[in-house]
Amino acid sequence: MLLYFRIADKYNIIDKPNERSSHDYITIRGGGVVFWLAAMLCCLVGALRATPLPFPFALGITLISAVSFWDDIQSLPNKIRIVIHFLSISLVFYELGMFALPWWLIPTAYIFFVGILNAYNFMDGINGITGLYSLAVLILLQYINYKLIPFTQPDFINYAIIACMVFLFFNFRKKAKCFAGDVGSMAISFWLVTLLLQLMLKTGSFIWILFLAVYGVDSVCTILHRIYLKQNIFKAHRMHFYQILSNERGISHLKVSAGYALVQLLIGGTVIRAYRINMPEWLAGLGVTFVLSAIYLFKFRK
Repeated sequence: MLLYFRIADKYNIIDKPNERSSHDYITIRGGGVVFWLAAMLCCLVGALRATPLPFPFALGITLISAVSFWDDIQSLPNKIRIVIHFLSISLVFYELGMFALPWWLIPTAYIFFVGILNAYNFMDGINGITGLYSLAVLILLQYINYKLIPFTQPDFINYAIIACMVFLFFNFRKKAKCFAGDVGSMAISFWLVTLLLQLMLKTGSFIWILFLAVYGVDSVCTILHRIYLKQNIFKAHRMHFYQILSNERGISHLKVSAGYALVQLLIGGTVIRAYRINMPEWLAGLGVTFVLSAIYLFKFRK
């Protein structure tokens, strides 16, 4: 990370505040490259231990990190980014054998999981939120991996956890040393999507998608809110709930980020309990969505 700071400073890889920003100072962008580096290190160590990670994941996270880092430096056309997103997801689908599923599920899976990648990117707007939220989800996944049902190599989660902690050391501050950039939010979301797909295929349950419920409800409700206000949903904005709390209400970034992570941890614990008692997936999903949507409605009052 310290080496990257020197490179970013030399080549002027910085984030300048704009109308969408929740910051008012220039900061190094692309610090989230640590997630790609951690993935490569995990692959290397795994190969040395004769427990290598599948090549499609390594290639997928490299492609999506490369195009995202390029976009951090110089804005790219949406077509190029979307093509790479679909290609990277295709590699994970191939790795996990998802193309053997009924044909009508494949297009839905593409739209859904590419949507998750982009929603994760949109939610990266204040100090600490990407690192803390990702850390919360990873802790939940590792708990399941150790205590409930083994679904992946423990190091595949551990390296992501370490990367989050390293990134948070520089980002979880009142005045961050660096921002994740698209490379960070896209790389860690791709990693999380891969882990969630592994878990869902192992258990045959879709309930684990609720490990991203907080981000999901905020993203979808914000889109619906902007449509209701007849706004262009593709233009920059500051209408996510976390932005309202940070910008309009003046709550510190660190408190809002910690709140998002804590709520997701609580929901994750509830989801694990629901799975253990065989609660219907639709009921668990409806209950979580209802509660989070009700919380989101306080945005109109704020």
